[in-house]
Amino acid sequence: MSGPLAGIRVVEFAGLGPTPFGAMMLADMGAEVLRIDRHRGEALGGGDERDDFLNRGRPSVTVDLKSPEGKALAIAAATRADILIEGFRPGVMERLGLGPEPLIAANPRLIYARMTGWGQSGPMTHKAGHDINYLSMTGGLSLIGPFDGPPVPPINYVANFGGGGMLLTVGVLAALVERSVSGRGQVVDAAMVDGASLLVTQIFAWTAMGRWRPQRGGNLLDGSAYFYRCYRTADDKFVAVGALEPQFHAELIRGVGLDPAEFGDHLDPVCWPVRNAQLEAIFATRDRDSWIAHFAAFDACLSPVLSPEEATRHPANVARNVHVTVAGALQPAPAPRFDRTPSPLPAAPVRAGEGGAERLRAWGIDAAGL
Repeated sequence: MSGPLAGIRVVEFAGLGPTPFGAMMLADMGAEVLRIDRHRGEALGGGDERDDFLNRGRPSVTVDLKSPEGKALAIAAATRADILIEGFRPGVMERLGLGPEPLIAANPRLIYARMTGWGQSGPMTHKAGHDINYLSMTGGLSLIGPFDGPPVPPINYVANFGGGGMLLTVGVLAALVERSVSGRGQVVDAAMVDGASLLVTQIFAWTAMGRWRPQRGGNLLDGSAYFYRCYRTADDKFVAVGALEPQFHAELIRGVGLDPAEFGDHLDPVCWPVRNAQLEAIFATRDRDSWIAHFAAFDACLSPVLSPEEATRHPANVARNVHVTVAGALQPAPAPRFDRTPSPLPAAPVRAGEGGAERLRAWGIDAAGL
C-alpha cells in the first residue's frame, strides 16, 4: 500500500452516503479498510454494486452480526484496527455488543467514529432523516433556491458529504494526531446536522456584520448579484460568473462589450435588477462555448456550467487528472494530493462479501468459512 495513511487499519460497518464516503477517502489515502456488510444485495435503487464508486478501494466481508461467530469476528477485527467507522442509529451497535465501551476496552488505541444525522445525544437522536432534513435544521437550506419559490435541496452534497463524510474524515484524522501524543483512542461523534451547520458559519458571520439579509434575494452569493450568478446562453446552456472583486468585475463588463465606468457601486443591491436584465440579454446572443472562447482573453471569473460527463472531458480537468479510470469506469480522483506519499489508484468496488477473507487473514484473523 502507498499513500499517507499506509499501514492504518480501518473497520467500516457498511452504510449509506456519508459513511462509505468517509471510508472511501481514508482508503483513497492508503488506509487498509475492511468493509463489513450485514447482507448481500443490490445497491440502493438497483444496479450493480461494482459500479458504486463510494465503495471503491476496499474489500468486503459479509457477517451476521447477531450470531456469536459474526460478533466474534467483528471484535477480532476491531482489536487489530486503528479506526472503526459505523453509521447506524444510536444504540444499534450497543445492542449488538459492539459499542465503543467494550471495543475500546479491548483495544485502547481504537478510534471509534460514529456517523449519524442528529448525533449521539439530543431529542432527535432516534428520528429518521436525510440530507434535506439535516440541512433544513441549520438555516442553510432556507437560503438556497428561487426568491419566489420553495427552497431547493442542493442534491445531497451539503449534509451527507460536506457536513457528514468530510466531517467524519476530519474527526478521524484529528483523533489519529492526538493518539500519537496520548497513545489512546477515543469516540468521534460526527453528526450531519453539526457538520452542515458548520458550513453555514460564514452566513452567520455576515449576518452579524450586517452583510447578509435574513431572506433569499438581495444577497451577494444567492444569485441576486449580476456579477455572481449563472446566465442562460443561446444554446440553452449556462455560464457561471463570479466576478466579485472590482478588477474582475471590470473585466466582466469589458468582456460583454460595456463600459466599466457605467457600472460603479457594483456591490449596491439597488442596481442589481436592471444590470441583471442587461447581462441576461447579452449572454442570450451567443452559445456557451462561444462565450467561453471570447472570455479567454479576460480574467473575469467566468466558466462554463458543465454536465458531469462534460467535466470529464474538459481540457483543464484532463490535464490535472481530476478524474481517473478504475476498472474501465471514469470517476473522481482521490484528493487532496501529496507530493511524498501520493495516494494510490483506487481499487474497483466489489460486491458485498468479496475480498474480505484475504484482508482478514492478512490481519491474522481466521477467515475459515467466509
